[in-house]
Amino acid sequence: MDSAGLSEAGQVSADARTHFRVCRFIMEAGVKLGLRSVPIATACTIYHRFFMEVPLEPYDPYLVAMAALYLAGKVEEQHLRTRDIINVSHRYLHPRSDLLELDMHFWELRDSIVQCELLMLRVLCFRVSFQHPHKYLLHYLLSLKHWMNRHSWDRTPVAVAAWALLRDSYHGPLCLQHPPQHLAASVLYLALQCYGVEVPADAEAERPWWQVFSEDLSKNVIDQIVLGLIQIYTLDTEIS
Repeated sequence: MDSAGLSEAGQVSADARTHFRVCRFIMEAGVKLGLRSVPIATACTIYHRFFMEVPLEPYDPYLVAMAALYLAGKVEEQHLRTRDIINVSHRYLHPRSDLLELDMHFWELRDSIVQCELLMLRVLCFRVSFQHPHKYLLHYLLSLKHWMNRHSWDRTPVAVAAWALLRDSYHGPLCLQHPPQHLAASVLYLALQCYGVEVPADAEAERPWWQVFSEDLSKNVIDQIVLGLIQIYTLDTEIS
């Protein structure tokens, strides 16, 4: 999938739609499985990295997603049982059906998840540990809170919006295209813009607040990331 997930004609590709839906499945299944935000982000990143290396067509993306959840649980030391992943996934994909019986189909699916995990490890050369923007965003939010007028900060949900933007960014491959510090600063920039909150003395400062956090970040990079987020939300509207 290209960086924007769009064809030259401006139409969203079928692959981009599929990846969006499957990443939403990873997020919602991850929550139901009790995963924290970082393991869910790792699962999405593994999924995106896998499909940056291989074409979508020969694979069942939901099986890849289940294997990504299973592998992410190991990587982030929040282990999941394959049985739980299968049951949650089955309920998500077939909401009106009963739980799967422990029959041949169940064990075949379990074996498929394990085999898919091994395939993903080989394709990704066992590089499945990532630096995520979450710790940077937490640091930036705490720092910015001390700079801001307390009343202005408390009456606007900037932090909630920034975390939501970061979570939603994993619907697309932004996590593979930009350093985690840049993503963290950019979602915070967009959250501030959304609520019209200005950082005190930013206009008089030698450099903008976001460059204090990340020296090599430029306004052009922020604009690219914001555009990527807008495209994700546009895709969400079209699919919904």
